[in-house]
Amino acid sequence: MYVCLCNAVTDRQIKQAIASGDNNLSDVKKRLGVANQCGKCAQLATKIIQSAVSERDNFYEVA
Repeated sequence: MYVCLCNAVTDRQIKQAIASGDNNLSDVKKRLGVANQCGKCAQLATKIIQSAVSERDNFYEVA
């Protein structure tokens, strides 16, 4: 689904950025441009980022 309409950024792209090592909205913003225009997507993007970081960290704890 599209999270940032201004820059056509999807939730999949955000999750891929987290898998590539990004850790927060600032990192994803630099990589993808999310929340650079109107900012309406920042809250949803942050929720997706927090969830993806949590999943990533839990995966590495178990492994």
